[in-house]
Amino acid sequence: MQLEGYSIEAQKEFLLSYAKSKEFTEYEYYIDGGYSGKDLNRPAIQRLIQDVKDGKIDAVIVFKLDRISRSQKDTLYLIEEVFNKYGVGFISMKENFDTTSPFGKAMIGVLSVFAQLERETILERTRIGIKKRAEDGYWRGGGKIPFPYRYDKEQGILIPIPEQVDILNKMISMYLSGKSFNNIGEIVDMDERMVERRLLSITNTGVVPYKGQVYEGKHEAVVSKELYEEILRVNKLRSREKYDKHYLLTGKVICGHCGARYRYQKWGKRLIMYCNSQQSSRKRYIKNPNCKNKRWDTFEIEDIVLEQLFSMSLDENLFKSTFDIATVNVLNGLKERKEKINKQVENLINFISNGIAVEETSKKIRDLEKERENIEEKIRNSEEREKANKVAFEMVRSLKSTWKFMTFEEQRSIIEHLIDRVVIDNNKVNIYYKIF
Repeated sequence: MQLEGYSIEAQKEFLLSYAKSKEFTEYEYYIDGGYSGKDLNRPAIQRLIQDVKDGKIDAVIVFKLDRISRSQKDTLYLIEEVFNKYGVGFISMKENFDTTSPFGKAMIGVLSVFAQLERETILERTRIGIKKRAEDGYWRGGGKIPFPYRYDKEQGILIPIPEQVDILNKMISMYLSGKSFNNIGEIVDMDERMVERRLLSITNTGVVPYKGQVYEGKHEAVVSKELYEEILRVNKLRSREKYDKHYLLTGKVICGHCGARYRYQKWGKRLIMYCNSQQSSRKRYIKNPNCKNKRWDTFEIEDIVLEQLFSMSLDENLFKSTFDIATVNVLNGLKERKEKINKQVENLINFISNGIAVEETSKKIRDLEKERENIEEKIRNSEEREKANKVAFEMVRSLKSTWKFMTFEEQRSIIEHLIDRVVIDNNKVNIYYKIF
């Protein structure tokens, strides 16, 4: 009453008069007095939704649209996902809105547009707010609080936790002395990826990162910029050394017994590959500690894979059969069907303009348009697949003659593009390719 000049009693009188004019004789009021209409977390509106689902209601009448919700998104949800879904009409007196009429149905589309606008506006405001906080040096909020800090809501900044700072300093010392992320993780009881993330976090230097930018933060740095640069330098050096080992099939070889990945391992002067379940240093990679799958010399596995790739470079038919490339071009058939649909829709629109079976014709148009959308999606996929096949074949065609002249990065890129996985089953090696 104080906000809008209409008390609950006055609204009830208006609603009752309207219901009588529409010859509704059985009715019930759903009143959320004292609750805000900003969302649907209200007892009466929840009871209304349940009664609709239980088939107790034929129509819902409100005095104004914002009586049911002040959110366009929630209003649209109620109309489309609750009322329409269960065959319940919706009427708003002040706006003369009635979903049982053609105008009311059209208004649903208008509401959809505004609901989308509302969502995008809220999202944009949120992004702007987060960026502004970061620019001002405050913690941007959202997600997990970075180690070794806690979040002070009143100040809006990160506060170092002394005990965790000590742990971080120990991890840094171990890392710079030569220990790996995995070794450190075992000592401090952390996952190796967590150790890596915490050691390489730029937030430790007193800055706030956001969307690829870093801003000077108001929180205390726990790592000096000079020390952080040294951590990055060592990490880059180790990453390059690891990559230079030329492990061609890293991440591609899978155990056919337990499903764990195979790993590369130096074994004296040999370089072998064996199932991760047969090691104990990285427990999270173990699938079955009793796995007895065969260990292979690395060159044997790689030679088997390369031999098949080189064979396909000499035999186009072998390439096509391996990659399951269709011999019949389905694109023409899809395009012909799309043209037929376009003509059918055009004819049906003419029927509607002449007033012929409007409702049935409209339904048929909707069905055809849905089919056309599916066909257009298939056409796009077929065209993309055709392009990918051409790229793949160009890669393979001259592979045998050019392989030895490629850098390791180029060789690895070929493997990544063409091979999905290599499955080891004792003495069997099964190669599975990426089907485009």
